[in-house]
Amino acid sequence: MKCGHVKSEKLDWLADNPFYTKRIAFHVGRRCRSSAISDVAKELHLDWKTVKALEMQYMREQLRRSGKPHPRVIGIDEIAVRKGHNYRIVVSDLEKHRPIWFGGQDRSEESMDEFYQCLGEKAGKNIKLAVMDMWKAFEKATRKNVPQAAILYDKFHVMKHLGEALDQVRKQEYARLSGRNRKYIKGQKYILLSNRENLTSDGRASLKTLLAVNKRLNTAYLLKESFGQLWSYQTVGWARRFFDNWKRSLKWQRLEPYEKFTELIERHWDGIAAYSRTENKVSLGFVEGLNNKIRVFQRRAYGLKDTEYLRLKVLTCMLKEI
Repeated sequence: MKCGHVKSEKLDWLADNPFYTKRIAFHVGRRCRSSAISDVAKELHLDWKTVKALEMQYMREQLRRSGKPHPRVIGIDEIAVRKGHNYRIVVSDLEKHRPIWFGGQDRSEESMDEFYQCLGEKAGKNIKLAVMDMWKAFEKATRKNVPQAAILYDKFHVMKHLGEALDQVRKQEYARLSGRNRKYIKGQKYILLSNRENLTSDGRASLKTLLAVNKRLNTAYLLKESFGQLWSYQTVGWARRFFDNWKRSLKWQRLEPYEKFTELIERHWDGIAAYSRTENKVSLGFVEGLNNKIRVFQRRAYGLKDTEYLRLKVLTCMLKEI
């Protein structure tokens, strides 16, 4: 019987774009994991919009196969999606080492609430630990939605505050000195704040010279380097003893930025010392490693303002290819 409509059969091997097979879509998706859309389009002689659409189908299939997340340990951070303090929140499963949520309109408590609402009350009860920076909105939303979860402040962000304090000391010394002694400080921010093992031989030589000629910067640098030991203690008591000794060593040093840093640590002590408990031993470097990876494909997709595309890139960047 004629119904007046054209019917088409759905074929499993076709991509969402009926001109291409899923095999081609998955090949494009795999290539786009390490290359820019424009490069893949040029290589395969395809329009870049077609490449983008095929890659998005590939990434959605990755997410479908990965299943609904049920995290026990989460990492919370924000990324800037464009200039002007325009942020989105990224939540990761720190045990499975993968991002599980990308969203919000900013880094407010309301935006953080959206994650917990999306996760659901049942899955939220599984969360035992939340790792974050010292941003109040993240903590308030977490305590409200998953009150059973312990809060742990990320070591990277704590050390970032200490690095900023060291840079303030550098600026103070540059303003205080003149002549040849001032010359040694100019342009040395990167050398002071970098890990020594990441410096070139010339960088290490410059650092050695700088610390030799400026006693105040030498003291501040050594204090910064030693502070990382805080995360090596197995009990809160020993961690507290180390911090108290570190704080006492500031006496008579005239390091005002460091004094302010100690006040910051005191206000957030419970969330920092929580790492000393055995049950809270997690990989604290994963979130920063993820951020570095996100920055790479943000540069690769420069000028692309599709938030859904960015969301898929973030959520699939640690998944296995298919």
